[in-house]
Amino acid sequence: MSNSIENLIATFRQTCEAAGESERRVIQRLTERVHISRNVNDDYEETLTFGQRLADRIAIFGGSWTFILLFLSSLAFWIALNTFVLTRLGKPFDPYPFIFLNLILSMLAALQAPVIMMSQNRYAAKDRVAAEHDYEVNLKAELEILALHQKVDTLREKQWMDLVA
Repeated sequence: MSNSIENLIATFRQTCEAAGESERRVIQRLTERVHISRNVNDDYEETLTFGQRLADRIAIFGGSWTFILLFLSSLAFWIALNTFVLTRLGKPFDPYPFIFLNLILSMLAALQAPVIMMSQNRYAAKDRVAAEHDYEVNLKAELEILALHQKVDTLREKQWMDLVA
């Protein structure tokens, strides 16, 4: 049985020079009988800086119903305050075309867009890490299945020889 594994390892060593980093890591872990699966999310979360975590939280909040409802409420309050309450008192700080509100909304959009893009880039990088890990796990499973097939074939040949003899 160990001969079949050694033959399989020898076959893979021949192509190891052409293999990429992922394949080498899988082959090494296969020969050492080490688990390859790990929680990629935890590994990735440990590498994030405070600013990256903050940007992710802002992007998550900016895409929530809570934000939409608070934003709509704030807009309605601003418009009602300047249109009805302060106009009657004769002192609206942002009368009807709401130029100041426009400025604030433009600044919010200018700040929110890069934060969302940074967060999306991090999620894309996280997905790439997860895909690479999935590839490594699948490759190791495939190699182990090949080794098991070789073991079964060896056992079948041995049983056939015992049966014929």
